[in-house]
Amino acid sequence: MITLSAGKALCTLVPAMGAAIGDLTVGGLPVTRPWSGNPADGPFALGCNLLAPFSNRIAHRFAFGGREHTLAPNLPGEPYPIHGDAFQAAWATGQVTTTSATLSHAGQFGPFHYQVEVIYELRVDGLDAALTITNTGPERLPFGGGFHPWFPRDEHTRLETTFGGHWPGQPDKLPATKAPQALPASLRFDAGASLPQTPLDGAFSEWSGTARISQGQGARSVTIRSPECTTAVVFAPSANADFFCFEPVSHPIDAHNLPGQPGLKVLAPGGALTLSMTLDWAAT
Repeated sequence: MITLSAGKALCTLVPAMGAAIGDLTVGGLPVTRPWSGNPADGPFALGCNLLAPFSNRIAHRFAFGGREHTLAPNLPGEPYPIHGDAFQAAWATGQVTTTSATLSHAGQFGPFHYQVEVIYELRVDGLDAALTITNTGPERLPFGGGFHPWFPRDEHTRLETTFGGHWPGQPDKLPATKAPQALPASLRFDAGASLPQTPLDGAFSEWSGTARISQGQGARSVTIRSPECTTAVVFAPSANADFFCFEPVSHPIDAHNLPGQPGLKVLAPGGALTLSMTLDWAAT
């Protein structure tokens, strides 16, 4: 593991588990959901996963450039390939300082050949992460990615952000509609609101690029920014869960099979896509 520190902020990184954030705390309070420290608990017990060469699910196959490409499922219990596979891989460690670290991975998932690099920089009042995905394969393909942070949740947790619409989900968690739909009142967070009591797992369109998560005294409130990501996925399994996910991503769920492949970036061989996420909090 790698530990970064800046003032009262501490961040542990786990290169062997997808270069994920293990723990991120400020003055002893968690910013991301606390990690057990046990690798056997799997990647979704960590504080923040990195997603490449795509985000969320693809319905087994997609067509591009006159060819059909097939992808196999990559997680037990998941019928569809999900989140690419960079989050499942061991990453190489590059330059490391007290406050920053660079990690990288060369991978292949289905037709996607890629190189991915992340640069983390910890500040006393925030964390910056820059994720660059490069097409190392022989053909043009639609790439995507993003960030999958897990945040604490209790009765005090509130979300403030703006969406333009959402893709309602099917039982298999793929989108039920080809285009985003109008937001119901229960999914509007413009003025700040608690998360729904019922399960939520879906993508939101026209995200403003900024979200504020307010917490009680047991966790650190934080502002998320990601100017390149216009889609956000929110996963809140139940009101009794002690976590929820707010994921800045480049594209909606199964974008490879939606009209126009929204949010995906077609990369020629050697082309690159860079996504960033900033978590800001009040300095202590």
